[in-house]
Amino acid sequence: MNELDGLNALIIEPHAGMRSTIHNMLNMCGLSKIDHVGSSNQAVKHLGLKQYDLILCEYALEGGQDGQQLLEDVRHHKLMPLSTMFFMVTAEGDYGKVVSAAELGPTDYVLKPFTADRLLERIARGLERRNALLPVYDLMEAGSQREAIAACLDGEERHPRYLVDFMRLRAELHMFLGEPHEAEPLYRQLVETKAIAWARLGLAKTLFLRERYDEARAMLEELVDANKNFVDAYDWLARTHEAAGALDAAQAVLTEAVTVSPHAVRRLRKLGETALEAGDHDTAEKILKQVVSKAKYSEFKDPQDHVRLVQTLVRKGDPVQAAAVIRDLDKSMAFQKHTPLCSAIASSLVHEYTGNEARLAESLAAALAASQEAPDLRPEIKLELARTCIENGMEEGAAEIVRDVMRNAQNGAAVARAMAVFENAGQAETAQKLAMESRQQVVDLVATGAAKAKSGDYKGAVVLMQEAATKLPDNPQVVFNAALAILKCLDHDGWDERLGQQALGYIAGVRRLDPVNPKLPALAGLHQQILKKYDKGPRPKRAG
Repeated sequence: MNELDGLNALIIEPHAGMRSTIHNMLNMCGLSKIDHVGSSNQAVKHLGLKQYDLILCEYALEGGQDGQQLLEDVRHHKLMPLSTMFFMVTAEGDYGKVVSAAELGPTDYVLKPFTADRLLERIARGLERRNALLPVYDLMEAGSQREAIAACLDGEERHPRYLVDFMRLRAELHMFLGEPHEAEPLYRQLVETKAIAWARLGLAKTLFLRERYDEARAMLEELVDANKNFVDAYDWLARTHEAAGALDAAQAVLTEAVTVSPHAVRRLRKLGETALEAGDHDTAEKILKQVVSKAKYSEFKDPQDHVRLVQTLVRKGDPVQAAAVIRDLDKSMAFQKHTPLCSAIASSLVHEYTGNEARLAESLAAALAASQEAPDLRPEIKLELARTCIENGMEEGAAEIVRDVMRNAQNGAAVARAMAVFENAGQAETAQKLAMESRQQVVDLVATGAAKAKSGDYKGAVVLMQEAATKLPDNPQVVFNAALAILKCLDHDGWDERLGQQALGYIAGVRRLDPVNPKLPALAGLHQQILKKYDKGPRPKRAG
């Protein structure tokens, strides 16, 4: 089959005999460039180094993660291009459990047992679909979302059998561009014609982004009732409850989601942290222990999980078990980013509880010093460090931490949570003062960058805003102005590939942090103008 010639494939299958069988089948189908791995961790390592045209993944993986959860992780961490075809290999008995279990499913399912002919049929069908959608994928990955929407409209005319796929991509592109009002009619049309679960979820997301939480909640509750395996609907329902301030309801929904999908670490982490914030320490302990255990051997492990578990155990009055968690952190994640900082913060919580003032002061000093170089540490953990500092006479260190969290705050609610640290300590005036100072610092920083650009010092503006975005990666105003500074520099001083890629990253950051920012279309439009000016638009790829 000539159209498969040149494609490369990855087989993810825990059993050596089955790997060999699938390998031989792919050879019979005309593929010769084939890699295979036996676990999800090995798959992640391969995907971090190489791009594949085709992935065949066994659903029932070993080691506490199934194929669907691996697919979620791979897409969440952007380890796989849009054009990669991902086929889930599953037993017929599992098919009902896995199909429609997530918003973003695989390209197709291959039911066991299967023949080489059946596998070839599935691959050919997936390849035909991929080739039809490839022009849109190329434009999306090049950051040309407007052109991608136009390509979707063209694709609907040229390939009517993939009308639903093109409409879905159009809706997702409008959501990506911060235009839920444009996505809503597309999702409604899909719901009316096909009643597809993911289309109803998309419609609920358009309502959520416009803060129409009651309507979104009602739609998501219907969706969950109709499909008990649709884990993404549970996630968005929990987010909707959380946005409305109903932490208990969010926790209850996440508990249901974890029952359906018990091995997804990101979902478990969210449940554990929600339970901790809601004051349900028994649930928090149980779930966060699972997170630490499951993530320990994962490529996506994070020492901050240990801090949250220690925080829970200390609140429960169990410093002995908390100290054991810290020893495990130091041993199992010795070379992980932020481990010394997380260990110092966790140790300070234990020493505060046991009253060991000398060790407490030592841990707090180490944590405060290390936190200055950790802009991506979760704000909840930084604020717990600030609380510990205030309670133990280190207000100056606490103020700097809170000021840092406020400067990097995504929205007003995040600033309010930071202010609460001082307010709860009876220092409301200090909280107000820190909020004003941090807000003014950001305003001054952005104004300085704008002034440099206005005076013609475009490179100086870029350097200033790059440094600011590195320190404040979650502040949408800073990230927006970093993107703008780079685009102005490229426009006036000429093309620079590294800066071009960085601008694309900053624009994506603004979309993540502030998806309905009314200035986003103009920023994206300027980016497209510059790409055209220097003829840097996407190049067509060879189909198949």
